[in-house]
Amino acid sequence: MRKEQLLLFSFFLIIQSPLWAQVAGDCQINPETGLAQLPDGSPCPNAIPTAVPFLGITPDARSGAMGDAGIALSGDANAIAYNISRLAFAEKDAGLSLTYTPWLKNIGLDDVFLGYVSGYTKIDELQAVTGSLRYFSLGEINYTDANGNSQGFGNPNEFVLQLGYARKLGENFSMGVGGKLIYSNLAADQFVNGTEIQPGIAGAADISFLYKVPFEGYYDQNFNIGLSLRNLGSKISYVQDRSFYIPASIGLGLAYEVAFDDYNELTLTADLNKLLVPAPQIDTALGREYSTLPVFESWIKSFSDGPGGASEEFREITYSVGAEYWYADQFAVRAGYFYESPLKGNRKYLTLGMGIKYNIVGINFSYLISTQNTLQASSPLDKTLRFSLLFDFGEASGRRRL
Repeated sequence: MRKEQLLLFSFFLIIQSPLWAQVAGDCQINPETGLAQLPDGSPCPNAIPTAVPFLGITPDARSGAMGDAGIALSGDANAIAYNISRLAFAEKDAGLSLTYTPWLKNIGLDDVFLGYVSGYTKIDELQAVTGSLRYFSLGEINYTDANGNSQGFGNPNEFVLQLGYARKLGENFSMGVGGKLIYSNLAADQFVNGTEIQPGIAGAADISFLYKVPFEGYYDQNFNIGLSLRNLGSKISYVQDRSFYIPASIGLGLAYEVAFDDYNELTLTADLNKLLVPAPQIDTALGREYSTLPVFESWIKSFSDGPGGASEEFREITYSVGAEYWYADQFAVRAGYFYESPLKGNRKYLTLGMGIKYNIVGINFSYLISTQNTLQASSPLDKTLRFSLLFDFGEASGRRRL
């Protein structure tokens, strides 16, 4: 599939009603239950579509090597993407990170990428401020009409500018808040079904918490619990009189950190994430079209609107698990796994990575291996190497925490 076809197909899905996932193909409505099912009686796939899905791309190579987990990890320059409150416990005075992520490299595209820069600085022992810029480029696109006639070339792109603030509220408890501006220019001045496409603009906020539970014993240990609410904001509009949900989400993160001695440190972590976006409805008779719900009401409704009931709500949760081992604060190896229900997107992949640090400079690498064999379910990052360059400034106030 050519790049312009991928872009227009993706945009077509976005601008349709959330009922675009309505009964299709072999799916049929069961007259007894009112639910859509396949001929064998199993539920039909019912993934949740949103606008600006690039907000869900893991932007850095450290978490990218740990199954995309990052809510409860130690504070670093990339914390703003997962849990701003992590930075209240950052050991360094300041940090900077730059990441480059090729996109759809496995199907031959070489000019589509995600660029990410983020950083923070500590105000004092209790407070930190942070900021980031996320830029997603789709390269050069040859726009065509329904008959394949060229409509000119363009360079669609999207970006998010984000600022955040973290503060300790107690010795082991912190809170973070942030705001972001979202800009999405997918097909400006083009037309789909006679409708002119305009750049989309939205605003959103992040709210997060982190609680650290230190353990006394032979080893130095911490157990971290993080809660992160991300992309809580307005809808975004590309066409007149239509607006679409952005990927608001809630996530719970757990991490266990242990230092065996001055040279060997291990972190085990897990994240659970759920979109705060209403599920597509199979039949309009079951309720009003969800794209018309106010944003706050849609967040609440997202916990109880699955056509399949409670079991479908649990299927909407994605799971990330990861591990990180450091030797002498200079060399790290990482691994992880990501799981998504086959009915909600079917992404499943292993991740691997490593990190090297010398003085104030560090570099992280990650590599993703999809465990799905089909193009539809395979990750766009399958068999892709990405890297982050990090700089830490200032002295640590004790032993470095992972």
